[in-house]
Amino acid sequence: MQSKLSFYAIRRTLVAILFLPLVAIAQGYPNHAMKIIAPFPPGGTSDLLSRIIAQKLGDSLGQSIIVENKPGANGTIGLEAAAKAPPDGYTLLLSTSSIILNNQFLYKKLSYDWYKDFAPISMVGIAGQVLVVNPNSPAKSVSELVALAKAKPGEINYGAGAKGNTAHLAAEKFASAAGIDITHIPYKGNGQATAALVAGEVQLVFSDMAPALPFINTKKLVPLAVTTSQRSASLPDVPTMVELGYPNFESVVWWTLVTQKGVPEPIIQKLNASLEKIMSSTDVKDSFQKLGVTPLFSTPSKVNEIARKDSLAAGEQIKKLNIPKE
Repeated sequence: MQSKLSFYAIRRTLVAILFLPLVAIAQGYPNHAMKIIAPFPPGGTSDLLSRIIAQKLGDSLGQSIIVENKPGANGTIGLEAAAKAPPDGYTLLLSTSSIILNNQFLYKKLSYDWYKDFAPISMVGIAGQVLVVNPNSPAKSVSELVALAKAKPGEINYGAGAKGNTAHLAAEKFASAAGIDITHIPYKGNGQATAALVAGEVQLVFSDMAPALPFINTKKLVPLAVTTSQRSASLPDVPTMVELGYPNFESVVWWTLVTQKGVPEPIIQKLNASLEKIMSSTDVKDSFQKLGVTPLFSTPSKVNEIARKDSLAAGEQIKKLNIPKE
C-alpha cells in the first residue's frame, strides 16, 4: 500500500513540476503587442468586430492589439497566415462560420486543417442577413423582386463575397426556392458587395447587417426581408423570409476567436476568461448590437462542437445547390 501511495504522490509531483512552467508563461502573458487577423476587407462585419474585440481585449490584457486584414479566397488567405504563426498566443484570428463550415466543401485542397491547426478560444457573435435593394429598384417587396427576376431571367445580378460564403449561399437558396435565375457578381467581401448595390452595380444583396444598416438608415438601401427565424431587433418592421412564404429559410453567420494549436492551455484559458468579462460588458453588447450582431461567449470546446454539427447542414446545402469544388 505504501509503495502504491508513493507512486501516486510521485506522479502528482511530476505533473505539478511539468505544469509550473505553463502557469508561469500564462502569468507573464502577454508581454508585448498582439494582433488579430481579420480574413475579410476593412469595413465588413468581421473587420468591425475585430476592432471592437482588439480594443477591449487589449485593455483587459494590458497590451495593444492591432487588426491585420488579410482578405481573399473566402477567408482562406487569412486562415493560412494565422495557421503559420508561432503558437505563442500573440496572433489571434476572428473567423466566420462560413470559412469553417463551407470551405471544406468548396476547395479540393486547403493549406490548413481547421481542427488540427487552430485552438478555439470562444464564440463571440451571431447574426443573420438582410435582403436589400437599391431605392431605384422597381421591386419594393420580395414578391415584386421575384416577378422582376422571372421577367428577366439571368439579367438580375446579386452581389456577394466569394463563392460559398454565407451571402452567396443565401442568394442561391433564395433563387432555388423562388424558381428564378439570378447572376452572382463576386466581390472581395460582403461589405464591398453592399457598397456596390448602393452604387447601382448590382440589383440585390443578402447583406450582413453591419454594412447594410447605415445605408438603410440613410435611405440609400431598402430592406425587403431578414434571414433569421425571428425578426431582427435592428429592423423590427422587416419581415422574415419564413413569414413571406419561404419555409425553413434561415441563414446566419457566427464568429469565433481562435489561436494556433499548440498554444499553452493556460494562455487559452486566460484569453477565454478575459473574453468572458468583455463580452458581458454593456459597451461591447451595445457596440455589437448596433452592427446587428448578438454577442456570444462560450467555452473553447463548444466552438468545435458547434462547428462539427453545423458542418453537416452546410455540406448538404452546398451539395443541393450543386456547387462544384475548385
